[in-house]
Amino acid sequence: MFLKRTIVNNHQRRFAPAFLLLLFLAAPALAEVQVPSLIGDNMVLQQGQKVRIWGSAAASEKVTVSLLNEKRNVTADSGGHWQVMMGPFKAGGPFVLTITGSNTLTFKNVLIGEVWICSGQSNMEWPLINAKDGADAVAQANYPEIRLFTVAKNTSSTPLDDVSGKWVVTTPEQVRQFSAVGYFFGRELFQQLKIPVGLIHTSWGGTQAEAWTSSEALAATPQLEPILDRYQLRLKDLPERQQGFERALADWGLKNLYQDTGNKGEALGYADLGANISDWKKMNLPQFFETAGLKLDGAVWFRREIEVPQSWAGQDVELNLTSIDDYDVTYFNGTRVGSIGSETVNSYMVPRRYRVPGNLVRSGRNVIAVRVFDSAGEGGFGGDGKMTLGPSGSKEAELIPLSGPWDYKIELELEPKNPDWGSRPEAPGPNNQNSPAVLYNAMIAPLTPFGIRGAIWYQGEANAGRAYQYRTLFPMMIRDWRRAWGEGNFPFYFVQLANWQPLRPDPGESEWAELREAQTLTLLEPQTGMAVIIDIGDTNDIHPRNKLDVGHRLAAWALANTYREKVQPSGPLYASSAVEGDKIRVKFKHVAGGLKTPDGGPLKGFAIAGADQKFVWANARIDGKNVVVWSKDITNPVAVRYAWADNPICNLYNAVDLPASPFRTDTWPGMTVNRK
Repeated sequence: MFLKRTIVNNHQRRFAPAFLLLLFLAAPALAEVQVPSLIGDNMVLQQGQKVRIWGSAAASEKVTVSLLNEKRNVTADSGGHWQVMMGPFKAGGPFVLTITGSNTLTFKNVLIGEVWICSGQSNMEWPLINAKDGADAVAQANYPEIRLFTVAKNTSSTPLDDVSGKWVVTTPEQVRQFSAVGYFFGRELFQQLKIPVGLIHTSWGGTQAEAWTSSEALAATPQLEPILDRYQLRLKDLPERQQGFERALADWGLKNLYQDTGNKGEALGYADLGANISDWKKMNLPQFFETAGLKLDGAVWFRREIEVPQSWAGQDVELNLTSIDDYDVTYFNGTRVGSIGSETVNSYMVPRRYRVPGNLVRSGRNVIAVRVFDSAGEGGFGGDGKMTLGPSGSKEAELIPLSGPWDYKIELELEPKNPDWGSRPEAPGPNNQNSPAVLYNAMIAPLTPFGIRGAIWYQGEANAGRAYQYRTLFPMMIRDWRRAWGEGNFPFYFVQLANWQPLRPDPGESEWAELREAQTLTLLEPQTGMAVIIDIGDTNDIHPRNKLDVGHRLAAWALANTYREKVQPSGPLYASSAVEGDKIRVKFKHVAGGLKTPDGGPLKGFAIAGADQKFVWANARIDGKNVVVWSKDITNPVAVRYAWADNPICNLYNAVDLPASPFRTDTWPGMTVNRK
C-alpha cells in the first residue's frame, strides 16, 4: 500500500517533478513487490515516449520489469522504492506486463496508445447516462480499445502517492457513470486516429481551481497569496470552527432539505425474505432515480434476490454498493447490516461497503434490500458500477455481480427540491474539497509519474466570483501541472463557460463574462485551446446536458493541434479593433472560410459604448472576415462588447459552424477586479 509522501514546508522548497518526489516515499508496508493502482490490467501506456513503471519492494530487492521485447532490471533503494523507464513503444496491443521480485505481478490486456487526463468540476464529472441521449451512447459503448480510469474522490493536506481506482474496458456497464465529456472526447479521438485511447477521469463537482493547484505554486505567486492567507485564517481554532460548521450545516439542512419522517417499509416487511413484491417494478442499477424516470425526492426501496453457493454458507461476506444519494439502510435476509445517514458529511459520495455476518448467509436464495432516502436534488445509486457480494479478499471473478435489474417500490414520494447548493456551509480544513491544494495532493500528484499526452479541463463556475483573479490562477495551475509531470508543455484544452441564468434585457456587467475572458486570456499559454459552448447552455440549469458537442469541440483542438489533422479547432476569436468614424471594425482569428449567422439573419449580441462607458445594443454587419458595429445613439464610439452576459443572445459563427467567443475591446475595470 502506498503511503503519504513526507515533504518539507511548502514555502521553503522549490517544486520538484513527480519522479523526484518518489524519493520522499515512506517505507513500504510490505516487502512484496507492489505497484500503484494506475499500473494494472487493461491500462493504456502512452505511445511515442518513454513511460515510467514504478513501485515498492523490500530494500535492495532486485526487480525485473518486462514488456514487449524489453526487459529492465532495477534494485530497490534503501526505502524500498524503484522505477524503470521503458520504450518508447508504438501504438498497439494487447500486451502483458510482468514485474518480478520476491513475487511476480502479471498485468494483462495492456495497450499502447494515447492517454489523456479529464479533470474539473461537475460538468466534467457529469455521467454519460445523465447526458443528452446518454442512454443511446451507453448502449452503443462497445469499444475494447478505449480504456477508462476513474479516480475516487479524496482530499489531503500533503501529496499522496496513490489513488483509488482501476482501469476498465469500455462497455455499456462500465461507461454509464464515466465522465460524459471525457468519453465523447476520447471516443472521437479513437474514431479518427484508430489507435487505443486511455482516459483518466479525476474531477469533483463544485470545486475551485485553487484546490487543484499545489501549495508551492500558490505560495510562489503574490497575486494568489490571499487564497493561502484566507485558508490559514480558517485553520485557526479549527475545533470551534468545526462545531460552528456542523451547526450551520444542520440549520441549512432543516431549511433546504427534506427530513426523513421514518422508515415505514421495514415495518411493512419490505426487507423480509418472504415479502410479497408482485406490485414492485424493475430498475437497472446503478443509476439515479431521475435517470430511470422517477422525478421525485423521498424514499425508495430496492430488492435483489441472489443465489449463494454452499461454500459461502455461514461465512462473513462483503457487500459492495456504489455511493448512494443521499442516505441508506441496507438489509441482508431481513436484518440490517449497514446504514449511512445524515450524520455523515457528503454521504452522497460515500461507497457503501458493509460486512454481512456469517449467521445471515445461507446457501441458495438470499435477499439484499436497500432503503434509499433522497433529501433533495438527484437521488439513488450514483456510483461507478462496482456492486458485488462475496467473501473478503475474493478475486473479482469469484464475486456475485449486483449491477443490473433490481425490484423497487416507492415508500414516500415528495415534490422534487432543487436548493441553492452554493449556499451550503463548507467544512473548514483539509477535509473541505475547496481548500487550497487538497485535490492536487490527493487526485493529481499521484498521477504525475504516469505518462500522458495531455489534459482536458471543464471548470470555472466555482471561481466566477473571483474572475479577475482567475486570470492568474488558471494559467498558473496549468504551468503547475506541466512542471509536475515533467513532460514539457503538454497539450491542455479547456471548456469556456456555457450560457446560463435568466436573460437580461440591457447590456451590463457579468461575473461569468469576466470568467470567460480570463479563460480566453489563458490561450496565451503555449499548447492550449478553448472549446467555446456559448450556444449550448441551459438558462435554467448550470449543467447543460449536451455533452456530445463539448467533447467534439475539445477533440477538434486535439485533432488539429496535437495530431495535426486537417480540422478547424475554433470559432472566431477576437483579434483587434479600430474606430472608423462612428463605427468600430472588429477583426477575428479562426474565421475558417468566412463569418455567418446560422439562419442568415442579422447579428445579435453586440453592444457599443462611448467614453462614458455606457453600453447600448448595437447594429452589426459582417464585412468579409470582419464585423462592423455601430449605433445611432453613439456618435463617437470607443468600445465594443459581444455576448457579454451570463446568458447572452448571440449568433456569430464561422463557416464550420463553431461559435465566436464572447469578448470586449475595452479594459475598463469589471465587477471582480478587487476580489481576492
